[in-house]
Amino acid sequence: MSSSPTEADSVESEFPSEAAGVPAKMRIVAVMPAYNAAKTLKRTVDDIPEGSVQEIILCDDGSTDDTVAIARDLGLTVIVHEQNRGYGGNQKTCYTRALETDADVVVMIHPDYQYDARVIPVAAEIIRLGICDVILGSRIRTRKEALDGGMPVWKYIANRILTTFENVMLGQNLGDFHSGFRAYRREALEKIPWQDNSEDFAFDSQFLAQAVYHRFKLGDIPVPVRYFDEASSINFRRSLTYGLTTVWIVTQYRLQKLKLWRSSLFRR
Repeated sequence: MSSSPTEADSVESEFPSEAAGVPAKMRIVAVMPAYNAAKTLKRTVDDIPEGSVQEIILCDDGSTDDTVAIARDLGLTVIVHEQNRGYGGNQKTCYTRALETDADVVVMIHPDYQYDARVIPVAAEIIRLGICDVILGSRIRTRKEALDGGMPVWKYIANRILTTFENVMLGQNLGDFHSGFRAYRREALEKIPWQDNSEDFAFDSQFLAQAVYHRFKLGDIPVPVRYFDEASSINFRRSLTYGLTTVWIVTQYRLQKLKLWRSSLFRR
């Protein structure tokens, strides 16, 4: 399991420094936007490779189970929203706190044990080397792998259509725009105006469009996922709303680039 917050101030990750001018040591902080994650939190934390992060920050968004108590027992840094703010609002609190800890890399992973936390060091190393500024975990290396992992067929089809649209409109070539595993270079979190973004699920799509607009380099790595009853997932109706909202966000980006629209999302 990862080091406790009391040890975090004196611990740093070390990587072989082959790239000239690239710091060999970085402070890596994992953040977990949590809601009713009591059944899966410990398994998620246990999968994080020892020494790969210097602090784990969990923001509880008004859970009604034992998420907060378990997080504290695990030695995590815990922030509690007394009232549910939503997925985007939860991430805002996570990133604000992570930046206050002088993190060089911030890794966001859902505490529902859906994403494989063992790849955290891989994502951090790609950022350290300057290859990318934002790393997403792609759940869809192959169609068979995604479906065998339990992804519903309708969700797979919707993901493929929406991700293709976003790649074309944003000029990217990512495998999965809608992953719950993401890693950010500190500078991306400092420059992108994510504080003004949605408090709900649209936050993620807004952030990625903003990252492209501000010319940060996006990339992805394959991340095995698990679909099971305790893993969080939004229903079909909310997924449809999310998809239509994402289309509008990406359309705003393209209109802004063509100087046909001015959106507050893309202020500098």
